[in-house]
Amino acid sequence: MHHYNQPLGGNEMPRFGGPATMMRLPSRPSAEGLDAAFIGVPLDIGTSNRPGTRLGPRQIRDESRMLRPYNMATRAAPFDSLQVADIGDVPINTFHLPKSIEIITAFYDQVLGHGCTPLTLGGEHTITLPILRAIAARHGPVGLIHIDAHADVNDQMFGEPIAHGTPFRRAQEEGLLAENKVVQIGLRGTGYSAEDFDWCRQQGFRVVTAEQCWYRSLAPLMAEVREQMGDAPVYISFDIDGLDPSVAPGTGTVEMGGLTSAQGLEIVRGATGLNIVGGDLVEVSPPYDPSGNTALMGATLLYEMLCVLPGVQHRD
Repeated sequence: MHHYNQPLGGNEMPRFGGPATMMRLPSRPSAEGLDAAFIGVPLDIGTSNRPGTRLGPRQIRDESRMLRPYNMATRAAPFDSLQVADIGDVPINTFHLPKSIEIITAFYDQVLGHGCTPLTLGGEHTITLPILRAIAARHGPVGLIHIDAHADVNDQMFGEPIAHGTPFRRAQEEGLLAENKVVQIGLRGTGYSAEDFDWCRQQGFRVVTAEQCWYRSLAPLMAEVREQMGDAPVYISFDIDGLDPSVAPGTGTVEMGGLTSAQGLEIVRGATGLNIVGGDLVEVSPPYDPSGNTALMGATLLYEMLCVLPGVQHRD
């Protein structure tokens, strides 16, 4: 008998059956008693181009049915040492973005109050701001590993201060991010001016463009990131459009020339040993990928985030 929750195995129930939870884990009504929790935030009212990310959490959960508990590459066995469950979705107000922001922060305040580390299924990138507000209220300013095609530091969008293109400018202004401990990886595409990325550099963020990643392993980069972060609390925010649309087409603002799926794995696995206090995988829009592969990429990256949390045991 396992002391910790286990994903439902493929020999106990066919992969296409069983509970519609992340990795077919048990569902729980709250984070009480959990070390880590998968949480959905089905939001897309802050998006600027193609919608559909409100359907992301459900599709990510569905595609996660292929994931098994043991990480063959890293030997991480998260379900040997952490109590993990799926605690469902945040009940956002789909007609009012500012109210949804408040709802999300309050929800994560409760999760963190139980000493539980949240791993979030998005939803679009607006959700990271209210999550970071709750995270910083508990841990103080955090280091940030941000994987994305876009910097998401717009001052406003259509006059609005909060949307999926503004979260990290607001987070910086509000003091949620630790000084000189923000790394943005995979930025690329067209813009309006050099300011689109230079504002980040002016704040002390490390900007690693997609072009700097082409044809390279990102393991050396992540060694530098680990040194930069030290023992500070760190949050991982992974926008699926950081990956190239050849492997993740199901998103709202695609940009060619992105990271490979292997580089995405290298980034998350390269966070091993850091004081990870939460993570999210955002901007999966299932209507634009009928194959389900984008959601599968997202589910896999969320599992890899679970594998690098503090306290995860590794099997020899």
